[in-house]
Amino acid sequence: MIQISGPATFWLTALLLLIIIFGRYVLFSLTFWWLFKVSMKTQFAHRAVQTRPRKPGQDWREIGWSLLTSLIFTAIAMGMILAYQAGYTKIYTNLRDYPLAWFPISIILVLFIHETYYYWLHRWMHRPAVYKWVHKTHHDSITTSPWTAFSFHPIESTLQAIIIPALTFVVPLHISAVGIILLIMTLSSAVNHLNTEIYPRNFDHHWLGRWLIGATHHSLHHTQFRFNYGLYFTFWDKWMKTESPDFHKLFGEKTKKMMNDE
Repeated sequence: MIQISGPATFWLTALLLLIIIFGRYVLFSLTFWWLFKVSMKTQFAHRAVQTRPRKPGQDWREIGWSLLTSLIFTAIAMGMILAYQAGYTKIYTNLRDYPLAWFPISIILVLFIHETYYYWLHRWMHRPAVYKWVHKTHHDSITTSPWTAFSFHPIESTLQAIIIPALTFVVPLHISAVGIILLIMTLSSAVNHLNTEIYPRNFDHHWLGRWLIGATHHSLHHTQFRFNYGLYFTFWDKWMKTESPDFHKLFGEKTKKMMNDE
């Protein structure tokens, strides 16, 4: 991990992190947007979950909010780096410090805790007194796109950003495990907001697919508001009976065999 030894190193590190965080968002969002909205538009046209046109200028508004989100993520990441240097976190760099089996277990554990935190945070953000101040910015994108992935109000961005750094104080994580978790987070968010169902037919009933959130599942949250609060996985929605009753029917409609559907 980068060692910060003075103001110059601090600001250079912050700039580098901002480029990585915002650049990762742009790379994933642009790739998915181009792949499914431009390159393979004809093949995937029938898989568009919502057909309502996006608002004029919505892409640029989402990119603007996402840049602000990236700045907040950068500030919190800088705090985590300083805490690591001071010896407060449990981040480690030598794989031999813990049994190798702990590496995948730690990733799964953090994803489970993150999912749990986000599900209940998300439900709280939908309380009427909270929603208009914290979560409405994200829901201005009723018809989503990959650019929606990081489009949050600064309060929501902060609430979303603190959980993984906080976990580094209590859960031993290899530095590469942290990177993998952040990569999964960005990839999942881009897929979920794609508004194009990329999973195969009947994947919603597959032993793995039934637990993963995709574009259909999350798009229903943006249109129905009171269902499908999960981040990566569906298990809290299933356990708390907040999964949309329309999900399986809509997923089947969007993934049914058509001439250009492979």
